[in-house]
Amino acid sequence: MGFRRITICASLAVLSFYALLILSLAYFFEWDQVRRIWFSDRTLFTIKLSLAAATLAAVFALLLAVPAAYALSRFDFRGRLAADTILEFPIIVSPAALGAVLLIFFNNPLGEWIQAHLVTFVFSFAGVVLAQFVTVLGIATRFVKTALDEIPTEYERVARSLGAGPFRAFATTTLPLAKRGLFTAFVLSWAKAMGEFGATITVAGTMAMRTETLPVAIYMRLSTADIEGTVALILLLLFIGLGSLFLVRRVSRRRFHAET
Repeated sequence: MGFRRITICASLAVLSFYALLILSLAYFFEWDQVRRIWFSDRTLFTIKLSLAAATLAAVFALLLAVPAAYALSRFDFRGRLAADTILEFPIIVSPAALGAVLLIFFNNPLGEWIQAHLVTFVFSFAGVVLAQFVTVLGIATRFVKTALDEIPTEYERVARSLGAGPFRAFATTTLPLAKRGLFTAFVLSWAKAMGEFGATITVAGTMAMRTETLPVAIYMRLSTADIEGTVALILLLLFIGLGSLFLVRRVSRRRFHAET
């Protein structure tokens, strides 16, 4: 067997492994139960909450990730190594531990002042967004930095030599060239936020019609041994998450191919 066939077999093995897990859900699939749960008021609210929180978390993460990644990619400054290493913090620390860190922060004087005078995060929608933002920020910054690393600095130097300032050179040369990497960073951050569970349930709790995201709803169904309901919500999460990713990637591929 040649190298090409081995690699193709490996990729198909990955597909088969996950497909087998998904297909195993069919054993507990009941269409009437799925339809009743999917279109219930509680689930529809959960869908809206999950989509809104994941989108806000991904947008906020990208807004901070772009300038942070640019500095890490282009400049040598004191603390750069530490800043680059801390990007793996959300990967090394489990989501539940991240949520615990946030809860501990909001129980110290600074956190209590923020909650009393600015925004209430614990057991609220803002807490859901914050938990997802903390989880995806490091990943978003890493993806953006990788995209910026691939763009030669000569383009910016040429722009600077023609009179453009640092920000204008970045905005007119580097940013357009990195748009595909930025788009990928946003999509993957959004997908990660959609499936986030540990930090969300720790900070925002499990209040139905208030802070219950789709992964939290799945956990609540499973905790009451409602397997059919759990399967219905897992399929819904897969449909929204994988369906959105597939559609976005398909549209973006056509768009980028049309531009090149």
